[in-house]
Amino acid sequence: MILHPTQNIKVFLPSITGDFDRDRNELRKLAIDKLLKEEPGTGTGELASKYRYNVEQLRSGENIYITRPAFLKKGFDFVIHVEGMKFLNGKDNPAHQDILQDLRTKRENDSDEFEKLYSLLDKIYHCYEPDEVLSTSSAVIFSTGLTVELILKITKWFFIEQDIRDWNWSGRHMFMSGVTELTQ
Repeated sequence: MILHPTQNIKVFLPSITGDFDRDRNELRKLAIDKLLKEEPGTGTGELASKYRYNVEQLRSGENIYITRPAFLKKGFDFVIHVEGMKFLNGKDNPAHQDILQDLRTKRENDSDEFEKLYSLLDKIYHCYEPDEVLSTSSAVIFSTGLTVELILKITKWFFIEQDIRDWNWSGRHMFMSGVTELTQ
């Protein structure tokens, strides 16, 4: 496998227009533009190229990063990883169920704080940046589970990945519908 050096990339909209479909398409294009700069592999196995992109940094210093190619090799698909974390699958790459289960537990333990967290997730759904959302919102605190910061930053990349891979269906709405079900 041809390992390319780790790259730090930022994918964010400088401003939100309020036109949700346009904003999420712009965010999708920004991510794809970064991936289009990859050098091709020259074959399978050791001749394939592999990339790691640091895409978010947590306040604790750990990175959220994506790797390509993904397991299923579906175009611009990627895998999201979190340094120093182990999720339900025993690996450092979260599944949608990891976040949904954590949100379910948070809702059961503190429904008022969960409602605040849901409003933050809705902002991420509408293409706002996690760091901006965190800095302009009152603190949402839970005594157990994943941090709010981690949830927001992972979710941003779940949304981007779904908008790239499943644009012609519902894109980011697939994951958000699971989150929304928790409010009912």
